[in-house]
Amino acid sequence: MNLPFCDSLRQLYQRLVPPDFFDQLQQEHPWSNRGIYLPPLVLWLMVRQQLYGNGTLAEGVEQVMLGQPRDLLPQHKRIRDGTVSSNTGAYSQARKRLPLEAVEKVSRRVFDEVLKTSAEEGLASRVYLLDGSGILLSHTKELVDDFPPATNQRGLSHWPVIRVVVAHNLANGAALQPCWGPMFGKKAVSEQSLAEQLMDQLPPQSVVVGDRNFGVFSIAFATQSKGHHVLVRMTKARAQRVWGGSLPTSNGDREVEWVPTRDDRRRHPHFPADARLRGRLIVWHVQRHGQIVVLYLFTTLPLPASEIVELYGRRWNIETDLRSLKQTLHLGQLRSKSTKMVAKELISGVMAYNLVRAVQIAAAQSAGLEPRELSFSQVQIVVNTWLPTLLAATSAEQFHQAFQRMLRSAAQHKLPKRRRRRGYPRAVWGRPQVFPRRKAKTA
Repeated sequence: MNLPFCDSLRQLYQRLVPPDFFDQLQQEHPWSNRGIYLPPLVLWLMVRQQLYGNGTLAEGVEQVMLGQPRDLLPQHKRIRDGTVSSNTGAYSQARKRLPLEAVEKVSRRVFDEVLKTSAEEGLASRVYLLDGSGILLSHTKELVDDFPPATNQRGLSHWPVIRVVVAHNLANGAALQPCWGPMFGKKAVSEQSLAEQLMDQLPPQSVVVGDRNFGVFSIAFATQSKGHHVLVRMTKARAQRVWGGSLPTSNGDREVEWVPTRDDRRRHPHFPADARLRGRLIVWHVQRHGQIVVLYLFTTLPLPASEIVELYGRRWNIETDLRSLKQTLHLGQLRSKSTKMVAKELISGVMAYNLVRAVQIAAAQSAGLEPRELSFSQVQIVVNTWLPTLLAATSAEQFHQAFQRMLRSAAQHKLPKRRRRRGYPRAVWGRPQVFPRRKAKTA
């Protein structure tokens, strides 16, 4: 075990976000030091709520009433006397007062520190997988105005929806703070525009990998302009235009110059007059489940074509990472009632995700494994199970022993290596409709 921390999960949180970092934040975003629920404690309770699958505010308040976590509780008379109220009003108001900018900075700090804990080196540690998704929100007037529901020929839907774009590290699964915006309505944003915003958070000399939705000139040009490499899949029509003629019927690898089309320039008038990209277009035939799939890959990486294809094949990890965020951590539908609280809930959920990833990295290193060889959902179960024991420890020795046992438990949850497809197709049972569907009221 070569990490400088690992006494407890809460101490891991303090290692990722030390007190002096909060002191610096307070100078930038002043807050009152009166009361029990100060930002370090509030952020921990919000992260803890996400760890336990959208836990309630009352559960967080009960933890404070029990005197946990001790190192994050302020020197307050009610805490010393054991007279903390069980009402959630003070905690709820503290969450609302918490500056969004401070939450964003803490999230970036957690991501940076998680990357430092990973011993992974090489290309995979610099690769970031892009993908987009939609998240449902609570039905309130503010959220409906800011993030309109979907509409179709049957009318207006009920739930507001936001579009999010995420970027996860290929080696260890650590997640950057996502970018989001309305999915529908007059102010709807595209996944491509959100992806360009996300690139500002990438470490220097990163490699961006995306599917066909991101295989457009604007994404590739923005990636290279920000000093990163790009690997994206293209549609056949776009690949043929970049190739400059008929595509080969067998595997091919060719240096090309990608020039924006008239439509590209119309949508992105900020492109310079000489905007163009030099890279390689790889045409590769892959056999998958008895069928031949043709990949059209554009990249600026100086690697053999077979390695490029293998690297793109690992893009599938972003699909399971999104499942971990939306299903395992229950971020598929957010419960907050205001736009700012939606942002805080989403960011705290990503911090909880990265905290589990940090434990996963530590467990993998202690067992001589790769982080992605372990099951994220099982590691989260281990974390949630051991967290009360860690918080209840009364000495550093107890902390260390409990944490080491937790790591050994987490390291045992290796993902199975399936050598062939499942013997049965994936399917779900239909849900009986006992009541008629409710329809949105029309003006």
